[in-house]
Amino acid sequence: MRAGAAGFLVKDTEPAELLRAVRIVHDGDALLSPSVTRRIMAQLAQHSRAAERPVALDRIREREREVLQLVGEGLNNAEIAGRLFITPLTAKTHVSRIMAKLMVRDRAQLVVLAYESGLVRPGWAG
Repeated sequence: MRAGAAGFLVKDTEPAELLRAVRIVHDGDALLSPSVTRRIMAQLAQHSRAAERPVALDRIREREREVLQLVGEGLNNAEIAGRLFITPLTAKTHVSRIMAKLMVRDRAQLVVLAYESGLVRPGWAG
């Protein structure tokens, strides 16, 4: 998959299923055999770990946690302000205070912290 494969079928796939798979991949979709999907899901479940809330998040207030989540979602100060009904300057102040309290040097580190803490997860829509 990392090398660009769009699907994976096991060797005992029926001819009709193979043709269907070729059509699916040709149309731009991906396809995995059910047995492969089960193995991948089992491996993901086995090797993934629940997000642990870093102790550092205990240093910030609830409103700052909301701002951190929005930073983690990729919003800029103006977008955060619009979402929380505050001024952009207030949003910037919150971000600066969060960075100081959590001892991070930039927004990128805040994004990483938001993901590592479980405040934001891949695929979440804000």
